[in-house]
Amino acid sequence: MDTYLRRKHEELRLLDACLDRPLASPPPQSIDEVIALKFKLTAAIRAQHDLKDWTTTETAWSHRRKSSDSPFEFRYDYQRADLNVAGPSFYDLGDDISCETIYTSSGMASISGLMLALSHVFLRADMVVLPGTYGETLEFIQGYARYLNVIPPGGAVLGKPAPNAPHRILLLESCALAKDFEACLRSSWSQFDLCIFDTTCFYGGSSRVRRALQKAGRDGVPVVMVRSHTKLDSLGAEYGRLGSTTFVRCRKKDTWCSSRLGKLAEEMRKAVRLLGGAALPAHFPPYVGNTAYRSLSAKRVAAMLRNGRRTARHFRKVLGNLTAELDFVHGLYFTLTCRRPLDERGARQAASKMSDDIGRAGFPMRHAGSFGFDFAAIEWCHDVHTGGFAVRIAVPDLPTAIWDAQSSAIAMWWIEHDRALGPR
Repeated sequence: MDTYLRRKHEELRLLDACLDRPLASPPPQSIDEVIALKFKLTAAIRAQHDLKDWTTTETAWSHRRKSSDSPFEFRYDYQRADLNVAGPSFYDLGDDISCETIYTSSGMASISGLMLALSHVFLRADMVVLPGTYGETLEFIQGYARYLNVIPPGGAVLGKPAPNAPHRILLLESCALAKDFEACLRSSWSQFDLCIFDTTCFYGGSSRVRRALQKAGRDGVPVVMVRSHTKLDSLGAEYGRLGSTTFVRCRKKDTWCSSRLGKLAEEMRKAVRLLGGAALPAHFPPYVGNTAYRSLSAKRVAAMLRNGRRTARHFRKVLGNLTAELDFVHGLYFTLTCRRPLDERGARQAASKMSDDIGRAGFPMRHAGSFGFDFAAIEWCHDVHTGGFAVRIAVPDLPTAIWDAQSSAIAMWWIEHDRALGPR
């Protein structure tokens, strides 16, 4: 606990340093105090931004180019139409990689803008998706990107396409199952014209991100990374709604030499402009990019992953077939199911009731539809295997002993809940 509180104090000091009048809060004495202070500090930073940068409006009437408290520089005449951002990267990819990044108002604004931009590059294309691909991404493709034919990996799909086959795109997801992600990295990508890599559930310096980029480089496949920065990139404080699309270029070998794909970034900028999906300068966390931020972010995610591995082992042993999925490649959350299938209403009610009961027992848990917080987050979700509904538990970076106790409490609660529902 002492080590945890010291680390959290460093995170709070990093946030506090962004204020002109730091709160100089004493070292936190409890987990609840950490959670409250972090959200209080981020609210104060946002308020300071609004007060100091009152000239930063949709139209650049003041000709001011840099926010006073941000490492980012913003250039635009009209934000929605032509916002350009220069500043530190949320990724740590090494010196042999260069990136062109288009920032958007959310992760979904990035993926939807990219899908629409692709419709101006490919008249039709097959898109290979991994099991567990983010539901709203698939919903958008099925509803608004009809030129894409979604197909699962396996069989002839991983073989060499026929000469008259349409273009092929690989959608690589950080929320895929571990076995499918690893199998994909072992397969040949030479059949693909493009890889779209959603990195939202990976730390920006993750070895899996680097391995995927190396794989694409070896097979000569261009890569576009899409990401929501609201999750892992703001120290668990949801500073603002922010996403990005990053066009990756290897300095040694340019895989974007095709004239067809060469215009994709330009088409993406047009789509973001016409959809009104540009990022807002106020939503860029001012504490990112420096050494302290990268170190603390890495430690947070490492603690989550460590806790996640322990939880997976415990749930596998105690819950058995009451688990829906324990092996997401990111290792940051798990899903639980019941012997009697859950509908959406039942999953929602279970998430709310568990949050209340576990919270009253003294454990940090909230009913929240995201992950990467300093508390355990529980929410209903779609079951990857059955297409039905399940309950998702997102793992925090709590001290190991406390999280072990909370994992046991969650498992016991779920067993009782399943027993109350009765057999199938």
